[in-house]
Amino acid sequence: MTNIEALKLKGQSIWYDFIRRSLLTSGELAALIDQGLTGITYNPTIFEKAIVGSSDYDSALKQLIAADKSVTDIYEALAVDDIAQAADQFKPIYNTTGAKDGYVSLEVDPHLAHDTAKTISEARRLFTTVGRPNVMIKVPATTAGIPAIHQLIGSGVNINVTLIFGLDNYRAVAEAYVSGLETLAEKGPSVDGGHGVAQVASVASFFVSRVDSAVDKALDAIGQNELKGKIAVANAKVAYAEYQQIFGGSRFKSLAAKGAHEQRVLWASTGTKNPAYADTLYVDELIGPNTVNTLPPSTLDYFIDHGRVADTLTRDVGEARRQLDRLNALGIDLNRITQTLQDDGVASLAQSFDMLMQGIAVKKEQLTY
Repeated sequence: MTNIEALKLKGQSIWYDFIRRSLLTSGELAALIDQGLTGITYNPTIFEKAIVGSSDYDSALKQLIAADKSVTDIYEALAVDDIAQAADQFKPIYNTTGAKDGYVSLEVDPHLAHDTAKTISEARRLFTTVGRPNVMIKVPATTAGIPAIHQLIGSGVNINVTLIFGLDNYRAVAEAYVSGLETLAEKGPSVDGGHGVAQVASVASFFVSRVDSAVDKALDAIGQNELKGKIAVANAKVAYAEYQQIFGGSRFKSLAAKGAHEQRVLWASTGTKNPAYADTLYVDELIGPNTVNTLPPSTLDYFIDHGRVADTLTRDVGEARRQLDRLNALGIDLNRITQTLQDDGVASLAQSFDMLMQGIAVKKEQLTY
């Protein structure tokens, strides 16, 4: 039994935080699926490296250039093709799990993160363009994104809510999902290919390692070491306790009676950034039922090789709360830190998207002659 399969027995799915054309066409993804992988997440940074750093897309690029497509059109054609191919490979998992797993995520243009109406319009368009029931559209959990999530779930679109760092933000995301389900249950889907209340799915992508990076820096500034490397896991454990309360309550139970899925918490940013910490820290310490962990290739390799599988997510939650309280007593405002991390995350994704467009433009010029 692989470590991925062992995680399945604990109720946790592993998704891959990586995509490129050769992964899909070489049989590598199929091999990972055989090992227990059940989904893929995508972002502009990953795609930029795939296009600019390889020749995987050159043939498709030449065809699109010959058809006089713009840089934006080229990007979307390549991205949609990758996402559709990946979704097709995960479709058997989607079918056998009753639409609970087997998802592939595609990002809304991060420049729209602060515009509710445009986010809704773009998410609906991408969902119908990909045309696969197991595609999730990634929407950031910004102030503008929260009402978009409500409306998109209410119209039957699968949503991967991304860039969640703080507990208050997580609660707002879960509320948007539940209220969206209530709308969907009442009115039914309103987008082409949209799902009903028993099929629509969502994950709440809660970011982990970046929290330790930011908090450790704040602790260093005041000469405190006790909590270093602990706050990201503590923050995640308390978020999961919130998930249990929300989705174990009577409000959601009435939706579950209609077949609704819980919005699983997905642990994101789980590659260890501090070499002093274990390379599987944010996998080993966050294992629990009805969750997802999305891993970059190196972290997946580490976990398959020497990760530790145990029920850790619900362990020592009281101590996790005390650690957050001690951080606050030291004068470190975790709410401010997590909001800054989200703001920086949105800006970084937008920058990556711009670099992706520039990279495609350069490739277009190189392949034109």
